[in-house]
Amino acid sequence: MPEGVYYVTGFVIALIIALVMTPLVKKLAFKVGAIDKPNARKVHTRIMPRLGGLAIYAAFVAAFLLLYPFLPDGLLNRYDMNLIKGMLIGGTIIVLLGGLDDRFELSAKVKLLGQIAAACVVVFGFDVKINLLNIPFGASMQPIAEWIAIPLTIFWIVGVTNAINLIDGLDGLAAGVSAIAIGTILVMAVLMGFEPVILLSTLLLGGILGFLVFNFHPAKIFMGDSGSLFLGFSLATLSMLGFKQVTIVSFVTPLLIIGVPLSDTFFAIVRRMVQRKPIFAPDKGHLHHCLRELGYSHRKTVLIIYGIAAFFGACAIVQAAVVQSPAANWVTFAVIAILLFVMQIGAELIGLVDKSRRPVLNMLQRLRLKTETDSNTK
Repeated sequence: MPEGVYYVTGFVIALIIALVMTPLVKKLAFKVGAIDKPNARKVHTRIMPRLGGLAIYAAFVAAFLLLYPFLPDGLLNRYDMNLIKGMLIGGTIIVLLGGLDDRFELSAKVKLLGQIAAACVVVFGFDVKINLLNIPFGASMQPIAEWIAIPLTIFWIVGVTNAINLIDGLDGLAAGVSAIAIGTILVMAVLMGFEPVILLSTLLLGGILGFLVFNFHPAKIFMGDSGSLFLGFSLATLSMLGFKQVTIVSFVTPLLIIGVPLSDTFFAIVRRMVQRKPIFAPDKGHLHHCLRELGYSHRKTVLIIYGIAAFFGACAIVQAAVVQSPAANWVTFAVIAILLFVMQIGAELIGLVDKSRRPVLNMLQRLRLKTETDSNTK
């Protein structure tokens, strides 16, 4: 049987399980008191059930366990099974942590310690870590010393896990952005022939899309921290294929895959430093908040961010596709330069850091006026 049949079957199984489980999880959330109440920082105006991440997690794990006995021999032998084991066990820890937070609202310190523990399971328990980097304009695949690889991997997993959590502010936003990132990884895995990553990505994608049916605006349930942390953890682990085992993917590719949550997190840190606020202090200055302030509807705001995430994903695929060509370094440089410029202009236009500070836009305005003045004098 063609391997593609197993991937499609896994996707359908995960999708169906998520469609069935989400309404059940919704009832469970109300029963145990895992609810989200409206406040000044939140967009919704009524009590909403959390714990939606349990449906995504259940769909992913159940689909894998149901499909595993029927997979052809050798399909998973070509890949380091430690990645799968690390995702399942570390992901379970993350979901339990997020579920407890959905119900009891754990402190930031406790959540951080739990995330570090899950990352340590992946790194020390299953020896999954970033040990090779392909740096633009450098020699191909530079090995990394163990003392750097371990903290770098833990930092990457915890950072990406929290980045997804930070963008979970509108109906369907975190789920949709995660689905686009997983879809990007799936396309790259297909192009590179990584069967296990294709399998894991299709299962995750099926679970996310099944949940998104109930989570897109107007949402009937929120994924909660159980969902956003699990998706962030899964993305961090899967996107490490860009650092480990894949010699044709450069250092910047994993950053592009999750460009929206990472850039939003970066601008949030800069914004709070400019405003002299604690870095972890919550605010209403995130990308989705700014777009809403510009007058875009809830649904249009989410769709705009989907478009931005898809653009980042397309750049990642292009970057991966050309990285072995003679012009790879220049393509990488051009992609990074264009994205940084576009991100800065976009941040200034919508006031992502400070609505009164627009250094690049002001510089462009001065250049335009100077050009017009010079033309008139001639």
